Amino acid sequence: MIQLFNVDKQVIDTSEFSNLLHDKNVIELEKKIAHYVGAKYACSINSATNAIFLSLLEKKPNYMTRMTVKLPSMIPPVVANAVLTCGFMNSIEFVDDVDWVGHSYVLHEFEDYKIVDSAQKIEPNQFQQECNPEDLMIFSFYPTKPLGGSDGGMIVTDDYEKYKWFKEAVLNGTTFANNNWERTISFPGYKMYMSSIQAQILLNNFKFLDKKMRVLKQLTNTYNRELGYENSSKHLYRIEVLDNQKFIENMKRVGIVCGIHYPALHLNPMYVQGNKFDCPKSKKLQDRTVSLPMNEKLSFRELEYILDKVKENI
Repeated sequence: MIQLFNVDKQVIDTSEFSNLLHDKNVIELEKKIAHYVGAKYACSINSATNAIFLSLLEKKPNYMTRMTVKLPSMIPPVVANAVLTCGFMNSIEFVDDVDWVGHSYVLHEFEDYKIVDSAQKIEPNQFQQECNPEDLMIFSFYPTKPLGGSDGGMIVTDDYEKYKWFKEAVLNGTTFANNNWERTISFPGYKMYMSSIQAQILLNNFKFLDKKMRVLKQLTNTYNRELGYENSSKHLYRIEVLDNQKFIENMKRVGIVCGIHYPALHLNPMYVQGNKFDCPKSKKLQDRTVSLPMNEKLSFRELEYILDKVKENI
């Protein structure tokens, strides 16, 4: 079976990790990611969903603060969940942006800085190119993402005060003196820190990130040439078909796994909370968009096979 993504299998000896809170692996990973994307500071978190949650909470850590966040209708549900759970009075305004998938986008813009969700993209000097020093940029290390691991996320910024708040927030609102167990609790925070094991897996995979991105770029270019699209994402390759459910079933029968990214949340009563949103492109595409395998370990023969079967079914 040809899978949608490649997920590396690793065996980690957990006896090496004696201190999961202050391990050198976490510190090294934060430094490498910050340097790679061109930011001064990086705070590792146990998931990108929690990174979104904290990034919205940082501005006003008060559950009773009302915040309306504009999101593309075709967005991973976990993003919408993070928005709604970081404040009891928060709401979402869905917009008809169908082109963000596989790229970065502005999650929310405050008066003095913005939050950029780059969970599906990581590139050299990306923070410098897309953000101002006071901004926040979020990355995901979910297993299927460009830099995948066992899970995890990262918030990067050039703003030290924001960085300091995140580092305390992920450790239960705690700071440790001299890297030991003498602690000061400043506020009720969260248990959202990245473990040393997560960091070790990511450090291993980081060594091959640039090579992986080159292969995926070549894969995207091949799809574009053969199928007539102009996609640029190195994470998801989406095409449009008449009936995505039927297409996925037909491809599965011949041993090819495809996916749908993503359902249109403006049609889900739980998220719209009684509101109505006009998102015609999202409504149309949720039944027609399909993601093809973006697996850097595809052989030339497998890629030819995928293209043949796609052309037979579109």
